[in-house]
Formats: sequence, structure tokens, C-alpha cells
Amino acid sequence: MQASNSNTASIAAAVPVPGATAEIVTFRPPVRPGIERLREAASKFGAAVIPPVIVIGLILLVWQLLCSAPGAPLPAPSKVVSDAWEFIVDPFYDNGGVDKGAFWHLSKSLSRVAIGFSLAAVVGIALGVLVGQSLWAMRGLDPIFQVLRTIPPLAWLPLSLAGFRDAHPSAIFVIFITSIWPIIINTSVGVRNIPQDYRNVAAVIRLSWWEVFWKITLPATVPYIFTGLRIGVGLSWLAIVAAEMLIGGVGIGFFIWDAWNSSRISDIIVALVYIGIVGFLLDRLIATLGNIIGHGVAAQ
Repeated sequence: MQASNSNTASIAAAVPVPGATAEIVTFRPPVRPGIERLREAASKFGAAVIPPVIVIGLILLVWQLLCSAPGAPLPAPSKVVSDAWEFIVDPFYDNGGVDKGAFWHLSKSLSRVAIGFSLAAVVGIALGVLVGQSLWAMRGLDPIFQVLRTIPPLAWLPLSLAGFRDAHPSAIFVIFITSIWPIIINTSVGVRNIPQDYRNVAAVIRLSWWEVFWKITLPATVPYIFTGLRIGVGLSWLAIVAAEMLIGGVGIGFFIWDAWNSSRISDIIVALVYIGIVGFLLDRLIATLGNIIGHGVAAQ
């Protein structure tokens, strides 16, 4: 009896109903999670890479068209590659003196930036915390900082050469004095923006100064600190390139100046590309460290 009712229901369902419309339903096979994640990753990668590649290609095309005419003041991209081919494909050559490949010039500049920027980070964060926590320190030091940070980096170079009497520490000092100001200012702003309720709780439960710094001050100021560090590392890279043009020796800044004196315009353009790429990587490095440290501090 049950089977008969089932057959009747099936036949009734198959009979067309007047006025009803038929709809075709297609079934897709289920997509495996691994393939779906791969598609999403490929989509994100394409969205991040394809637009800048298109823009760069258009810029190179326009540059090629504008500078291909005879008597053009700048070489076209094709000529840049042909003229500086040895400098591009062999960045590790070393013929002695200042006749070195791009790797040695960049590594020397980066070593100077690493020392000067590290000193600026340590001193800048300490002064920023002091200025942010102490009203007297802010009133006494902030006007001085605001005046000193407006001095151009190269204006410090003659003074540093007179004081250190050597090009290497002078370049490090220029990096230090150029990059320290955004670190101080951003750190102090972060400390001043800590909610007063946090300070009150720390006073009630009698936290030590180290516990206050580690549990309250540092988590609240990490985004501000790394914003200052990102600005500072960019200024450091700008300052060292400009300073090396004047102090001489091995360094990407001196390489550009030497190439200009030798009328090697193509080498200058390639060096500028290297400078831009390294500057971008430095900024990404500081941003990545900020994210890692920020998540680590927040997880405590």
C-alpha cells in the first residue's frame, strides 16, 4: 500500500501543472577546498601585480617613444639596457678602489644606514617616551625638536665633518640626525594618546615602571612607533644617498655622482632603479616587523 502511494505521488509530480513554468537546474561538481584557496591566492596575486605591471609598461613605452629621436637629452630604455648591461648583469664585480658593482655600493650604503638608523631608533623611542610621559620634558624639548627637524640633512654634513674629521662617522651622524625626529614625534604622540583609565588602573594595582611600560605603554604605542620608524628609514635612505655624493668613497650616492662626472647617464638611471627598489624593501621590512611585534604584544 505504501509503494502504491509512492508511485502515485511520483506520477502526480511528473504531471505538468497549467500555468507553471519550467526551470532547468544545473548542478556543478563541488570544488575542493585546496583548489578554491589556490584560485583565491591567484586572484589576489593578479590584482596586486597586474595593475603596476601595466602602468610600468605604459611608462616605458612612452619613455621609449619620447627618447628614441636623435638628439634626445635622455637615453631610451633600450639604450639604457644596452649601455649598462655589464653593470646590470654583474653586480658583484670588484676591480679595486671605487670601481665596484652595484652590490658593493648598495651594501656599503646599507651598512651606514643600519648603524645610523639603529641609533636613531633607540634614542628616538627613549626620548619619545620621555616627552610623552613628562609635561616638563615636552615643554622643554618639543620646541627644540621642532626647530632642529626643519634643518635639511646636507646642512649637517659640514658640521659633522668638522667634528668627526672622517667621512664614515659623518655620514652615520647625518643619517642619525635626519631620521630621529619622526621617531621621537610619533612615539610621544602615541604615549600621550594612552587612555587615562589605563594609567589609573596601573596606579591602583601598583604596577612597576617596567610593568607599566611592557603591559600598557608598549602595546598602545607600537603602531605609532613603527609609523615613525617607517618614515625614519625612508629619510635615512634619502640622506645617505645625498651625503655620499659629497663624502666620496664606496656607496651608491658616490656611484651616481661619479657616473655623472663620466657622462654615464644610463648607469645613473639603473642606479636610481636600484635605490627605489631598496627603499621600497626597507619600508616593507619595517612594516612587516611592526605587524609581527604588534600581534605579539597584543597576544600577551
